[in-house]
Amino acid sequence: MHERSSVDELAVRLRRELDRYSSGEKLPSSRVLVDRFRVSPVTVSRALAQLAAEGLVITRPGAGAFRAPARTAAAPAGDTSWQEVALSADGAADLVPRSVDASGVLVSLAAPQPGVIEFNGGYLHPSLQPERAMSAALARAGRRPGAWGRPPMEGLPELREWFARNIGGAVTAAEVLISSGGQSALTTALRALAPPGAPVLVESPTYPGMLAIARAAGLRPVPVPVDADGVKPDLLADAFRATGARVFVCQPLFQNPTGAVLAPERRGEVLRIAREAGAFVVEDDFVRRLVHEDAGPLPRPLAADDPDGVVVHVGSLTKATSPSFRVSALAARGPVLERLRAIQIVDTFFVPRPLQEAALELVGSPAWPRHLRSISSELRARRDAMTTALRLDLPELDLPHIPAGGYHLWLRLPEPGHEPALTAAALRAGVAIAPGRPYFSAEPPAGHVRLSFAAVAGPGEIAEGVRRLRAACHEVLPAKTARLRSP
Repeated sequence: MHERSSVDELAVRLRRELDRYSSGEKLPSSRVLVDRFRVSPVTVSRALAQLAAEGLVITRPGAGAFRAPARTAAAPAGDTSWQEVALSADGAADLVPRSVDASGVLVSLAAPQPGVIEFNGGYLHPSLQPERAMSAALARAGRRPGAWGRPPMEGLPELREWFARNIGGAVTAAEVLISSGGQSALTTALRALAPPGAPVLVESPTYPGMLAIARAAGLRPVPVPVDADGVKPDLLADAFRATGARVFVCQPLFQNPTGAVLAPERRGEVLRIAREAGAFVVEDDFVRRLVHEDAGPLPRPLAADDPDGVVVHVGSLTKATSPSFRVSALAARGPVLERLRAIQIVDTFFVPRPLQEAALELVGSPAWPRHLRSISSELRARRDAMTTALRLDLPELDLPHIPAGGYHLWLRLPEPGHEPALTAAALRAGVAIAPGRPYFSAEPPAGHVRLSFAAVAGPGEIAEGVRRLRAACHEVLPAKTARLRSP
């Protein structure tokens, strides 16, 4: 059993037994708990630490663990209704009201209930994460001289150099800032490039987290349609002319959610159109390290072919490692770099040095290329398992594009308007899916769902998840699913 699940299971069992003990009474020793529950001493120690963090037990070195005193009654709730006026008045003069809606992001962040298959996840399943390599890297990083000191504000020079080499072209370490995850880097970029009330061009559909960032900053997302070859240059040019926007945010490689790759003939066009509009292109290169083994050579980042400072590049290690390994990079050239740097310093000061040192240890170890090869193979196998199961069991869900990278599939529903009902029915059937509506900044052209194949345990769980989704489709779309193969 995975160590984390063992800890959680033991904590649940100990929590249930606490009523047997009076306040301050000593719990059985760790040795007794090890023998009784047939777990390791480490599992016992971590489970007790979890209960201590919840305030249920008190641990005393050398003495053992004791039941904590009963909690005092909570104080009566105060009256916070005044905040409605304060928060509304604060944005009364804004051209575009600043609203913070995290619902589209929480779909892929919230942990599902036990037994629910996670087709809505945005990160690698624990079995795909390089846990041993990360642990070893963190341990080595902690022993580096000065590892717990203050790092340079821009990030460790060696880590900046590594990101610069991976971007390629003429990008140098001096043009790279180390950031705390891709979401933070995108937030810094949009705050630096567009004032409140300004329009910002976005792909349609696009990543809900980016739309949330824009709206929280008081920006107005304007959609530019995407097809199988990425954003459409003629419509991008039209959008720049119509809005006067000075920023376009895109994901040229394995776009979220469509999986599209910007076609070679469109890459130069996008840069030329933005340059002529006097605008920046924010390149969110979020899954370059989640390429499938049958993908073939990847196109370079747009930033590698941009000598004029049009592109602000965002790259991250998080998707290929763990949700908690939040290390990313912002790359830009020209005066905008100093603005990005100033905003990042004001917001976060710097990325903790131990995490930067651990990132250096990880990417410089032999385990790193082995890990990338492993997830390349595993993601292809999961993608193939999901596409096969969908074609066999749910042929009426249209799958227009099978990506060669990333971690999800984008499906079109046979009828519009059924996303909420299908999402709810799927959850009742035991599978969590991501509805398509949050991926559009304006009215969507059709109903969609996004299915992730990276957050599941393997092909067997994928097959079971598709079977459950088929049952949900029968419930919500009876007329359209009547021709589906019966279970």
